Amino acid sequence: MKIGFIGLGNMGGPMAANLVKAGHEVTGFDMADVKIEGIKMAGSAAAAAEGARVVITMLPNGDILRRVADEVIPAMETGAVLLDCSTVDVESARDVAAQAQAAGLSALDAPVSGGVGGAAGGTLTFMVGGDEAGFNIARELFDIMGQKAVHCGPSGNGQAAKICNNMILGATMIATCEAFALADKLGLERQAMFDVVSTSSGYSWSMNAYCPAPGIGPKSPADNGYQPGFAADLMLKDLRLSQQAAETVDADTPMGRAACDLYAEFVEKEDGKGRDFSAMLPRFEKRGRG
Repeated sequence: MKIGFIGLGNMGGPMAANLVKAGHEVTGFDMADVKIEGIKMAGSAAAAAEGARVVITMLPNGDILRRVADEVIPAMETGAVLLDCSTVDVESARDVAAQAQAAGLSALDAPVSGGVGGAAGGTLTFMVGGDEAGFNIARELFDIMGQKAVHCGPSGNGQAAKICNNMILGATMIATCEAFALADKLGLERQAMFDVVSTSSGYSWSMNAYCPAPGIGPKSPADNGYQPGFAADLMLKDLRLSQQAAETVDADTPMGRAACDLYAEFVEKEDGKGRDFSAMLPRFEKRGRG
């Protein structure tokens, strides 16, 4: 399959490399000077999209997605698929999909879960919104770049699934870190805390798979000085998208709002920028009740 890939950064680069390894012909474009073995680099996003059966985008935000869509949609052939793997606001995803469909294209919003490790290992999970025909064309590519792709419904629903999932994740990580800090002050050893909670009703992915306490549970960023697997900056971005969506549809999300406020303080006023989102634990360790 001939593929255009726009946005070859920490996530997009490994994803595109996996497509090349699987035998697909990939033409790429990035604003940075990027070179990836097997990928032909184009001089513009439009040039990367020309003649492609599927054009994949992995971009920082909705505004950039809209600008790239304005450039690539006129260059794409009727019946091709615009597959956006960025995490952006639902409104941008739906507007770009409508623009693509008006030009005779299929459009999919397919944000991912799994981080840089998942991109490199081809183990991402894709949450996909858009038409069934486009999903069926892209399914082969999802199988190469990831381990699971869930069709969540019409355009925008992939983004909706991603931000709802990460709103839960942000809130549960904060609660997990708070609980460890409280256990410390109550004299409960962390291993005992983990052994109880990981097999009881407090079970969560944040505790069992990504424990924020160093040396406890499976290896996680906490065991590497909180170097990011998933940066607190990115969690803040997703939580802000969740609150933007909640305001749009008049949804009451007090826990999501509180998590967003705490990560904003952590990233923008404290030492959270560039650290893993589980570094909330050392933050709570050194704080008192007030």
